[in-house]
Amino acid sequence: MFVPLVLTQFLDRAVKLYGSKTAVIDEKGTFTYEELNSRVNQLSHGLQSLQVKKGDRIAYLAPNTLEMLEGFYGVFQLGGIMVPLNTRLTPNDYSYILNHSESEIFFVDEDLYDLIRPVRNQLCSVKQIIVHGDQAVELEPGDLWYESWLKQFPTSSFSRAELDEQDVANILYTSGTTGKPKGVMLTHRNNYLHALSTMHHLRVSDRDVLLHVLPMFHVNGWGSPFYYTANGATHVTLKQIRPDKIFEKIQKYKVTIIHMAPAVLNSLLQYYEQHKPKIEQAIRVVIAGSAPPPSFVSRVEEQLGWEFIQVYGMTEASPLITTSNIRVHHQNEAKETQYRMKAKAGYEMIGCDVRVVNGKGEEVAKNGKEIGEIVAKSNGVMLGYWKNEEATNQVIWNGWYHTGDMAIIDENGNIEIVDRKKDIIISGGENISSIEVEGILYEHPGVLEAAIIAIPHEKWGETPLAVIVKREGYTFDEKDLIEFARQKMAHFKAPTSVSFVDELPKTASGKIQKVRLRNEFWKEHERFVN
Repeated sequence: MFVPLVLTQFLDRAVKLYGSKTAVIDEKGTFTYEELNSRVNQLSHGLQSLQVKKGDRIAYLAPNTLEMLEGFYGVFQLGGIMVPLNTRLTPNDYSYILNHSESEIFFVDEDLYDLIRPVRNQLCSVKQIIVHGDQAVELEPGDLWYESWLKQFPTSSFSRAELDEQDVANILYTSGTTGKPKGVMLTHRNNYLHALSTMHHLRVSDRDVLLHVLPMFHVNGWGSPFYYTANGATHVTLKQIRPDKIFEKIQKYKVTIIHMAPAVLNSLLQYYEQHKPKIEQAIRVVIAGSAPPPSFVSRVEEQLGWEFIQVYGMTEASPLITTSNIRVHHQNEAKETQYRMKAKAGYEMIGCDVRVVNGKGEEVAKNGKEIGEIVAKSNGVMLGYWKNEEATNQVIWNGWYHTGDMAIIDENGNIEIVDRKKDIIISGGENISSIEVEGILYEHPGVLEAAIIAIPHEKWGETPLAVIVKREGYTFDEKDLIEFARQKMAHFKAPTSVSFVDELPKTASGKIQKVRLRNEFWKEHERFVN
């Protein structure tokens, strides 16, 4: 008999096989899988009381908490669609995403509640705001406290909506080249099969203790509620991304695996060098985003003693499609060679067909020299962009998702990213649209022309540099322009430095040649990404 691949099965399995085992360690306390399931049922009953039905969008703005984790399964039981929001955006960003997704119920952590106050009158579809937290802030009229609201509802099993594996489970908004974020639609099938593949490559088991460092809304963090839950692993939540807090929880709860951005891992290395915290258990650290240099990999494995696993993917692919784990026939290679392999995007995961192709769609030679674009076909590739068929058709051709990342491939089939076709900057694991930042800078009366490019940064991998041509008669400096940008957008998107020039290099048709600008700042590097 055909059994649809739907995500509620993962928690069902954990409750059946690991009911009395610790599921979540949160600031609120410790919860078994049976207790987690009871809260999930209460949430589903509560959403039903608010007239939520299959296909409705339910938005979450929260750090890594118990409430965020249980939201996935509580929403899915009704056939609802989860819309997790990046916690680092601005009020106007939230207004756009909530309206564009037509979200009806909005869960917000009290620490982030003030980000919603300025735009709550602009929210067209939101019918109810429910706030997670300890009731330390004053709510606007009509808003509800989550725990008080949740306690009204029974813990008994919920009569679920009938789900098909091709039903949309999540809409994840990601920065794109058009400036406005696009809503990536991922189905239950996308997530389910991605989880099966990922749990294999990361060797997830019921012995694992996962520390949620990477935010669950994030491209590499958000899938973790599925493959760790399915295996009965323990989730340890973390609200503050600080090295001391991370090491404290690693030690206290015997954490075995962590997902994080390169910048966070770098901060842990620095903290370790100063304080030398004692870690007894083996740890696997999963890194996504800009691939680090081999020297960085060696520091992680030799100083920290942690196993380094580089992965590569994007929201549109659920997200992971490659891994850099050392294969058995390379395990006797010199350590330096292995570190170079681990610093690459790596080879395709099970269920993924990943290729590097030239402009004609032909695979490039495996010589580590010929550059092409990474394309992928897998069960994880998105259904499309929410309410944006044009953008969908621009990136999916004949079943192949075109990533916009330019790469080479070596004789062993390992992919290494060398440049980006799209003008996307990845800073500290976050996508930044250069066009969005340029649009903000053009609002400054003294900016005649602006170009945003990525430049290398020791901590964040890369950050935005603004190359500016001033309008005649205006006087302002780097500090003024950075502050101007920060007042209008999330701080991580704003330029970290500014270069003033007399003119920008352009093609005959007048298009700014960003590659020439990048050449100047990346000439000491082997590739144009970091």
